[in-house]
Parts: sequence; structure tokens; C-alpha cells
Amino acid sequence: MSESITIDRMLAVPMRDGVILRADVYRPTGQRCPALVFRTPYDRTGLGMYGTFALRAASAGYAVVMQDVRGRGASGGEFVPFVNEREDGYDSIDWIAAQPWCDGNVGMFGGSYDGVTQWQAAMSGHPALKAIAPNVTASSYHHGWVYRGGAFQLSFSLGWTLSLAAHNAARDPSVPAEIRAALVDAADRLPDTANVLPLDDHPYLDTIAPYYREWLRHPGYDEFWERLDVSRAYPELNVAAFNMGGWYDTFLGGTLANFAGMRAHGPAAVRDRQRLLIGPWPHAGLFSGNPVGEWNFGGRATGPAIDADGMQLRWFDTWLRDGDDGIAGEPPVLLFTMGADEWRVADSWPLPGTEYQDWHLHSGGRANTLHGDGELRRERPTFGQPPDSFVYNPRNPVPTLGGALCCNPVYTRGGVYDQRPIEARTDILVYTSEPLTEPLDVTGPVTVVLHAASTATDTDWTAKLVDVGPGGYARNLVDGIIRARYRDSTSEPRLLTPGEVVEYRIDLGSTSNVFQPGHRIRLEVSSSNFPHFDRNPNTGGLPGTSADMTSALQSVHHAGPYLSRLVLPVVAPESARPYRKEY
Repeated sequence: MSESITIDRMLAVPMRDGVILRADVYRPTGQRCPALVFRTPYDRTGLGMYGTFALRAASAGYAVVMQDVRGRGASGGEFVPFVNEREDGYDSIDWIAAQPWCDGNVGMFGGSYDGVTQWQAAMSGHPALKAIAPNVTASSYHHGWVYRGGAFQLSFSLGWTLSLAAHNAARDPSVPAEIRAALVDAADRLPDTANVLPLDDHPYLDTIAPYYREWLRHPGYDEFWERLDVSRAYPELNVAAFNMGGWYDTFLGGTLANFAGMRAHGPAAVRDRQRLLIGPWPHAGLFSGNPVGEWNFGGRATGPAIDADGMQLRWFDTWLRDGDDGIAGEPPVLLFTMGADEWRVADSWPLPGTEYQDWHLHSGGRANTLHGDGELRRERPTFGQPPDSFVYNPRNPVPTLGGALCCNPVYTRGGVYDQRPIEARTDILVYTSEPLTEPLDVTGPVTVVLHAASTATDTDWTAKLVDVGPGGYARNLVDGIIRARYRDSTSEPRLLTPGEVVEYRIDLGSTSNVFQPGHRIRLEVSSSNFPHFDRNPNTGGLPGTSADMTSALQSVHHAGPYLSRLVLPVVAPESARPYRKEY
């Protein structure tokens, strides 16, 4: 432990194009030591949620560099999400590694966009970067950040952009006062702002955040997104990574993909230097604890309870200081399993020996609402069961209630909420199992295979997995969406033939939950989840450029050749082991 900390403020870090980025450094006085870098668009001086870790790391003998990314805080240049972080990350590490207080070994930490800066810096290939600790961040910034399943993540993308744009406008005297006022008003009235069509009809963003319109110009996965995609670079990423996330975080898919992808495809030397920690948390849950929405997972479920900061310091000690205290021999996966409400360790993700069980949709054609006749059963349905139908009206979409959301708790409530108010709508099909007689451990990626027809040439299909308690409380676990035009490929859209039954595979994301005896498994199927996702107008036009909307008659088929089903990853007790701190 260091007894004295030196703080250097507003240090100038030059980039290759002459732009100056600003950084503060907290370092042990008079020592050469490894450096931990935090590159953020959220103000390096506030320290924020990572301040406790930064000060603890400095006291433990690390030089902690807190830097504003390009175009944010005190740093020069223009902020454009994602595109500058690779080169700026390389140049920043290059400058840090050459400082007299740095011993040449560099790590990075932080979450959300601060995780973007880590993976993009790793993609730069700087040899001094040995280890990173990305929390709640993505892999592909198309699927899982701006879009998901081909649908635009509206509440997050718009709310996040407005927040950044309003902050940048406030510090830039060249921005007209009416633009600054329009940005603040749009953020304050986010529900009304989210209702605007076309989606790109926000002219006050064009000056200060033109990247928002650019995202809407690229609804499919193309070269615009490909060059930023972390998953395409796994074979070249020679870095140890401690991935952290939450079951109710919007970027969970990327966190899991980065861990599993690096274990499978990373350079041989670092495949065993990958770790995964997932708690029952929303986006900021590593720090915020309970409740998660309206559900309390208990005191053991929090980051401080397992000393997540200490875990990160052990991680950096191992790879930046050759201080291995046994971490290389520990299980690489640490998960909180809901329902059982316990921490467990495992040897891989997905867990070893996972069995993917089909739970088939059954009904007599009246599965609408939680009071309908929709059922989930292991056995296949008999011939003759009629399809279930509903009208999807994009002018009256199903409202978002809970789930893996970010980052506006006022207008989009993330986490756990009782879904029964949503399930009372007639445009939601509800399929529920009989009460279970034995525990069912569902841990891994959840998928819905849906055979469905629409009167539209393009539409959306949504699905949600719910754990229904003995008293009826419907606790949401995971949800997903697929835009019909991207059902086969996010790069090559293909419209529908109205009335044709088509197979869809809806990725609901991943979870770890034990359905206890007396609980029931429930699946919701609909065509909207707004404003989490933008509304499909059902016209075949793109929501980004058109305000036209029309209703569509939707039909879900589940008999004969059309075996619509919920696919659950079921694990045996030996697949995971109770977590003990001596690991």
C-alpha cells in the first residue's frame, strides 16, 4: 500500500493528428509502477462510480490515469462515438507507457462506453496493454448497442445521444441558444421525443450529434459497423480480459460474446486469461445493488458483497505484476443464479453439459392475454390446433415494462417488474406451463422458434420469458425481438410475402434462473416493445425515413409442420458449483 499519492491534473496527451486529450493521474509518489487507464466520455474529474476503485488502485501501487475521450470534458476534437477510440487508445497508451512513473505495463478498466474504449484499444494492438476489465459493454455496436435483432434500440440510443449532445452544446458557445434549448427540452420530454416519426426528424441533433442520423442510415450490418466489430478481431486480441455484466443489462449479449469468443478464438496464449462475472444487475448494478426494478435479490447479490473491486485488483496484479496468487487455476465463470439466489462457479459459458429443451406452444386459438388458453408443454401439439392471432397497431404499441435497459430510469424502467398489467392486452399471446414439480435450472442462451404469418410486408416479432410465482407474480427474465426483413441476415434484408408462414428465431438473450417447484414458465409473444425498440410501421418502409404506419394481422402457428417452441438451456446440478471465497 502506498502512503503518499501524487495527483497530476490536466496533463496534455497528444494524439497523432495533433488533438490534445486531457488526463488526471493518481499515482504512488516516487515509484515506477503499472498504469491503469480509464478513458471516458463522462468527465474524468467526477470519478463517478469508478472513483472508489481508482483511489483503491492508486493506494495499492498503480498509476491510475483518468482521461476524457476526444471531444468530451476538457479534451479537444470532435466526439463521434466509437470511431476514434482505437487510434486514440493506442496513442494514449503509447504516451502513458513512456512516462517516468510507468513501468511499461498498462491495464484498462471501466464500464459501458468506457468498456468500448478498452476493446477498441485492444484492437489497436499496442504491446503495453496486457489486461482489461470491461464492465457492461458490447461486442458489435450494431447488434446489441444501436440495434438488436434488426430493430433500433430507441429509448437508449435517443436518450443517450440527447444527454451527450446537450452536455456538449452547453460547453460550446458557438452552438445557438435555440439549439441548446431544444436539446434540453427533447431530453426532458423523452416520451414525446421518442414518439417522433420519422426517427431522424430531430434537426437539433444535426449540428451537435450528426452521428445519430448516420446510425439510422445504416439499419443493416454493413461496412460502417463491420470496422468497429470487436468479434471480428478476436484472433488478434492478445489481451487478458475480466468481463463483467448483469442479467438485466442491455449489453449483456456483448459481455458474454466477448468472453466466449476470446476463449474460443483468441490467441492461444490468452484463451485461459479470460474471466466472466455476471450478477442480477441492471446497467449500473455492479455499484447500485438492490432493488433491481422492484425485486430485491438480497445483500449477497451486490458487487460490494463479493468485493468486485478486489477481484479486479487481483486480476491486474496477476497480469501486470506477475503476482499470480492462484487466479489462473480458478474457475473462469462466476454467476449469480436467480431463483436460487446464490453465486456459482463454472468452467465455461455456456455451462458444460447444457441440454436445450423444447417447450412447445399449445392453444385452441385463443392465447390472447394471460386469461387465454395458451399453454407451454414438453410434448408436441396435435394436428388441428388453430393458430393464435392478434392485431398489431404501431400507433398503440405494447409498452416497455422492465427488462435489460439503459439508461433512463424515469422513462424506461429496467430490471424486474410484474408483467401482468402488460399481459392483460389482447395484442399479447401468453403461453404458460403447469406448475413445476421439481426445480428447473435454466442457465444459458434462450431462443424462441416461431412460425408466424403477417398481412404486412415487414413487421416485428417480440418474445419474453417470465417466471410466474405461486401467487401469480410474473417476474420477467429475458426478452428479444426480430425484424422480419432481417430474419435471415442483418446484412441482406428480405421483405415478406403477406400471409406466408415463415420461421423466425428470436434471440431472447441469456439468463440464469431456477424455476422452483410450484412456479410456472411463461412465454409472451407480440410485435412491439416500445420505446425500448422502435415501432415497425408494417409498410415495408424504414422507420428512420418514413412516418407512415398501418396495422397488421399477425398469426402464430404451432401445430402440424409448424412447431413453434421455446428453447430453454437446462443444466444439471454438477454443471455449476457453489462459489466459495477460497477460490
